[in-house]
Amino acid sequence: MVRIRIFNRRTLWITSGIILEKLKKVAPLISETAPWKKIETWCVVKSSPWGISMDKERTMKSIPELIAKKRDGGELTDTEIRFSISSILDGSMQDCQIGALLMAIWQRGMTIKETKIFTQAMVASGETLQWPNAWQQVVVDKHSTGGVGDKVSLPLVPALVACGCKVPMISGRGLSYTGGTLDKLEAIPGFRTDLSGEQILHILNVVGGCITGQTTQLVPADRIMYAIRDVTSTIDSIPLITASILSKKLSERLSALVLDVKYGKAAFCKTLKIAQELTEMLVRTGADLGLKIVAVLSQMDHPIGLRIGNALEVMETVECLHGKGPEDLNELVVTLGGLLLHNVGKAGSAKEGSEIIQKSLKDGSALARFQAMLVAQGVELDVAHRLCQDKDFSGTLGQAPAHTDIRADAGGLVQDIDAMALAQLLLEMGAGRTATGGVIDHKVGVQILVPVGQPVNKGQPWIRVFHNHSQLTDEQMSAAHASVTIASSKVQTSKRITHIIRPEDLNLIEAEKHLTASMQ
Repeated sequence: MVRIRIFNRRTLWITSGIILEKLKKVAPLISETAPWKKIETWCVVKSSPWGISMDKERTMKSIPELIAKKRDGGELTDTEIRFSISSILDGSMQDCQIGALLMAIWQRGMTIKETKIFTQAMVASGETLQWPNAWQQVVVDKHSTGGVGDKVSLPLVPALVACGCKVPMISGRGLSYTGGTLDKLEAIPGFRTDLSGEQILHILNVVGGCITGQTTQLVPADRIMYAIRDVTSTIDSIPLITASILSKKLSERLSALVLDVKYGKAAFCKTLKIAQELTEMLVRTGADLGLKIVAVLSQMDHPIGLRIGNALEVMETVECLHGKGPEDLNELVVTLGGLLLHNVGKAGSAKEGSEIIQKSLKDGSALARFQAMLVAQGVELDVAHRLCQDKDFSGTLGQAPAHTDIRADAGGLVQDIDAMALAQLLLEMGAGRTATGGVIDHKVGVQILVPVGQPVNKGQPWIRVFHNHSQLTDEQMSAAHASVTIASSKVQTSKRITHIIRPEDLNLIEAEKHLTASMQ
């Protein structure tokens, strides 16, 4: 068997000597810009790293025929899916056709099998990170579907590293609401998020973990499709979300992955049912592709922690790494970390794994790894020390020139803090962006002074808004006041995490469904 790469687009595994001879003769005659499909009818791929068999000798459907097949509810074959991805990459599928295919998938969905092949093809569209053999069982990562105040990755990565894992976290920037993980870290002067594959490998070797943006070589098909999904209202397709998330994580060559799928008013998934459907697709597909994968479902009605906004969330991260973070942030960090430690054999159970993660937050080992990661990614040693050890937040991160305390209109118990309302307020103030590439103001944000469930007196400040203008507008003041609900009734508070879903849980559910059906 011989592996060849054509035009740096994809790798094929070839077993036929006759085909190889044909390729040798024709390859020099085909221009660099010629589409792959001109020679694909010669190739029979018997085996690939994914163990997929494909017959490419048969006649390929045209692009319009593929779109129509999915539009009409048909199931695309392995070959058709891979052909679609290669056509997207080489430009033979026009943007309007890509949009039509994505809309067809949005309308008709995909089976687990289709989603699996779609994900594989996206991974194969680019390069994958490579690790030393000694790391094969300890390379881990986490993905969250996002929420207001979600800074969990910042303390989780160094905590996992302190517990013996390697963490090459590839993250993103925010679009709308508050910033993404990279935006938060870029609030720290000098922090670099544009690492190459070689730099990622070096930092993992020296420090143990990093948080960086997606390189241009990893999953290029995802970047093309995501931009088109954004303008064709197909972002919320569960198969497309699944393929986008898992393709990037698979390109990292992970040993284990934990997912945090959020649901509620301030989450992508507004209901538990939608969150469960997305989680099932993610967990089933990831497990089928060989990942040790586990997911949690967590509530996202109230902000995570007590600070929202990029620099403010870095402050709260440092507090968490000193063992003094808010209870709900700590819950997410130790639970997600514990599940990963258990999955890679560094803990006998998820509970034991959580205790190990908690210890790293208490004894300073996670904080030391965070400080080392900052320096490795471009932060001056003195700045990293003052931020992490001295907690010199204003001196290292800067601060907004003004702040306004929002006072309670009535006394009672804080029943609800509307995370989405605060996120919209901060978006207007510049903490988020409305278009890709937009500039973010890292210093604006909100500090919650009285969290949900706690008593507040009339006239007492319950949040502090940090802003750049001398005062908030009337509309901003009204929005801030409207984001809290205060009443005299007792508040029933609950844990953030409501469900933990493993592949074996889904198999049990499926078996129960079959048993129930057979008894009817």
